[in-house]
Amino acid sequence: MSTIAEFSIPAEEFALSETLERLPEMAFTIDRVVAHDTDYVMPFVWASNGDFETLTATLEDDPSIGKVELLTELDEERLYRMEWVDKTQIISYMLLEQEATVQRATAHDNQWYLRVLFPKRNKISATGKYAREHGYSLDVSRIYDVDSTQRVRFDLTDDQQEALMLAVKQGYYDVPRKADQAELADELGVTHQALSERLRRGTKGILKQVLPNTSDEEDANRNL
Repeated sequence: MSTIAEFSIPAEEFALSETLERLPEMAFTIDRVVAHDTDYVMPFVWASNGDFETLTATLEDDPSIGKVELLTELDEERLYRMEWVDKTQIISYMLLEQEATVQRATAHDNQWYLRVLFPKRNKISATGKYAREHGYSLDVSRIYDVDSTQRVRFDLTDDQQEALMLAVKQGYYDVPRKADQAELADELGVTHQALSERLRRGTKGILKQVLPNTSDEEDANRNL
């Protein structure tokens, strides 16, 4: 099962360490990152909250960067394409050797914070071993399965998720409908009323997260 790991790395052990030291107020966010081989990666990086007049020159002097190109200038942000060539092999290892995907990476206050999706949990252990062997202080804060985080995100119970997944699989939401609630309830071994409640509450939990201007305040008002 796909698993997400959240961890931090001191900037001095990773990319842009000198830039962050010289411009401590600056914050960086990776938009996306491409690994060409084990020696370097090419990230697209947003920079914010700092002195843009000296930023490009500072980046060009940073030994962790081989090349840097300013792509976009906004009022409060700059987008750069970079080549990271020093101290960033762990990113190449995760992307190329462990088939991982960097979902989020930010840097501020001399620290990098990353959220990485691994196709299997054991690949996180392999990355941890690689980090220890190559001198990275990898501080893992959270590890969780993708399935679990989706349930938490949409406020679903296991029963609600099971009912919704079965309903989709059996064509309950298709037009024309290929299964009715009685059939779904029978397959799950629950009453028609129990199934109806699971579908209703599960659907509501999802809609509250994806539709604007919906909140628990509406539920509270109904109880007044």
